[in-house]
Amino acid sequence: MRQLSEADRDAIRIAQDPKFPRWLEQITATGGCAHPVHLSGSTTVLDGVTGEILHRYDTRDEPGERLLIRCRNRRASICPACSRLHAGDTYHLVRAGLLGGKNVSTTVRTRPRLFVTLTAPSFGPVHRAGELCRPRRDGGSCEHGRPLSCGTVHAPDASVVGQPLCPDCYDYSGHVLWHAHASKLWDRFVIDVRRRLASSAGLVQSRFAHHARLSFARVAEYQKRAAVHIHAVVRLDGPEGPADEPPAWGTTDRLIDAVRASAGRVSVYTPYSPAVGELALRWGAQIDARSLQADGDGPDDDVVAAYVAKYVTKGADETGAGIDRKVVTRDDIDTAPVSAHVRTLMHTCWRLGGLPAYTPLHLRVWVHTLGYRGHILTKSRAYSTTYAAPRAERAHHVGNLDIPETITDAHWRYVGSGHTPGAALLAAGIAEDISTNREIAREERKAPR
Repeated sequence: MRQLSEADRDAIRIAQDPKFPRWLEQITATGGCAHPVHLSGSTTVLDGVTGEILHRYDTRDEPGERLLIRCRNRRASICPACSRLHAGDTYHLVRAGLLGGKNVSTTVRTRPRLFVTLTAPSFGPVHRAGELCRPRRDGGSCEHGRPLSCGTVHAPDASVVGQPLCPDCYDYSGHVLWHAHASKLWDRFVIDVRRRLASSAGLVQSRFAHHARLSFARVAEYQKRAAVHIHAVVRLDGPEGPADEPPAWGTTDRLIDAVRASAGRVSVYTPYSPAVGELALRWGAQIDARSLQADGDGPDDDVVAAYVAKYVTKGADETGAGIDRKVVTRDDIDTAPVSAHVRTLMHTCWRLGGLPAYTPLHLRVWVHTLGYRGHILTKSRAYSTTYAAPRAERAHHVGNLDIPETITDAHWRYVGSGHTPGAALLAAGIAEDISTNREIAREERKAPR
């Protein structure tokens, strides 16, 4: 026993517990969650008329007198099991807005729909992959004496890709402040698209909502240079939303024109700071708006939904653009497992966060995401269903049904989270088994009958 690791000894201890079968049931019910939440309490269901106890559950009968539930973390680097579930929910959420279903009308498939990509502007030249990197006939050097050209063909996974040619020339302050205002820039973009659609149709801008409705779902993705760009599904409906047909003037071409014009026009200004000045922040020059056609002439709806779902589970650690946990002190930045470029962005975020002009931005709170303060996935209210809907369906599926004319008396409290070393080992095995079984079932469905 002494030669075994701490995790192995702990796993043996758990397996010898008389309540081990029930513990396995709990872990399996969480899908092998890597960081479950521990609750203590009870639930009593009473007949609303007679007061008779119909059902009672108490954690005093559970292993350790606690119930384990999913952590629901979307990041695969934190909890693979919950991130996989979150990806599935995201896929159905995005897909419902493209094809219908989940209480969304199937007529949305015939609406003007775009897959839009908006990028961050350039903050300085960086190394690129897949082609000659920054070739220049005359070579030349920057004011700091570093070459302005590279000429190497870098592999996509080369560590130098995304790194600035000259860190001293790179606009790190602009990069961080653009991240901090990216969500506001998106809001301005959506407002301007509505205004341009109204103007192109000869409507008073304030009356747009009486004629049409713009719905969207967007996801933020970090590029190799550690700058966020936006992928979005944009759809035009009638004023009542998904069930309402758009007006005759609401065509795909008109929507594309409005998107391109607004992306090149809108801007956001940063608060003035003596150290940085006032910056005008805009979208980058690379703008893409492609039609999603119902007849298949365009990006496939399922592929778009799967792409968004896949990215939303990625953490900052996986993309190399920051870390998944918040930074508490400046020393945490120096020990973070990131590139020199990302570390400089984190230090810049920390430094700017100490300036009075940027206090409302709370930059030090968002050092781990390089100043980006928005959610990874955001959608408008009328785009499709919500995350709460599939969760309610799962609860209904496992038997948590609402019994009519009853009273539920529940008392719960948080008592901890996570696993012991041995429990983590066993939970990882269960999560892997569930994942393997899911893959086998998927392959069997694809096999010809």
